[in-house]
Amino acid sequence: MMTQLNTGTKFLDPAALAKLKNLGLAARLVVEGLFSGQHRSPHRGFSVEFAEHREYTPGVDPRHLDWKILAKRDKLYVKQYEEQTNLRCYLLLDASASMNYRHQGPMTKLDYCSYLAATLAYLMMVQHDAFGLIVYGDRVRLNIPPRQGRGHLRIVLEQLEKVQAQGHTNLPRTFHELAETMNRRALVIVLSDLLGGDRDSTQSLLEALGHFHHKKHEVIVLQVLDQAELTFPFRDAGQIENMETGLRITSDAQAIRNHYLQQLNRYLEEIRNGSLSRNISYSLTDTNQPFDLFLGTFLTRRQHQKASRTTF
Repeated sequence: MMTQLNTGTKFLDPAALAKLKNLGLAARLVVEGLFSGQHRSPHRGFSVEFAEHREYTPGVDPRHLDWKILAKRDKLYVKQYEEQTNLRCYLLLDASASMNYRHQGPMTKLDYCSYLAATLAYLMMVQHDAFGLIVYGDRVRLNIPPRQGRGHLRIVLEQLEKVQAQGHTNLPRTFHELAETMNRRALVIVLSDLLGGDRDSTQSLLEALGHFHHKKHEVIVLQVLDQAELTFPFRDAGQIENMETGLRITSDAQAIRNHYLQQLNRYLEEIRNGSLSRNISYSLTDTNQPFDLFLGTFLTRRQHQKASRTTF
């Protein structure tokens, strides 16, 4: 079940995980692998984040003293943190019809995102953070409020097992509506292919994601695509069909491929740049990518980015 890569670290094969048919076991294996392997940063990836130092004043809890700074400067400093309470997290899972696509990969995009959601929920549970699950397509179908604990994790996993991809979606409308309902500051993790109907322009999607940030939420977008969607290997395809709207386009096969790849690359670039300008953490993967390699790399990079913004 384990695949050995040339990095010397073992990574979980998505195809093997799919055969487990058990989100909870898969999530546990991934999280344990993250903790025991080279990607040790996820243990602090979501919880209380170090912010800066300040000089010690009498009455401050000595547990927060930085002894390394004392040794270097012979002066007492206290670590300050961005959050003093446990984190609240919303996992936003796209379950529209386009998420059911699979060409030759090990699983559909919905399956892959469900494993990601399960793994992140398990990670939150280990860190004693509160996590909830929101499943949406053409509307919000399921909304489980954030709570802590193993019992809550079981509820989330049971619901993830039941999710089916169906219907179209309007991501901007859905995200705007959700942003208005989330009144307490939280971490919002979007799991989606970010592909919708004709109404979902890139700008309106980015504005909707920015709405979460405007409401003081921290936003992470994990975009999942099938490898065929990124490379379009269908060199003889003279017709393509939108899985959500049923719209068909007929043209010269090579012209379709060239136009598709051009538009896709432009779209992905706009998403990346738009996310960066709105302080949204963004990462793209495909369903062939091992879970722990993707999550470990993303969380490590995210923590390094946070550390680079820390001042002394």
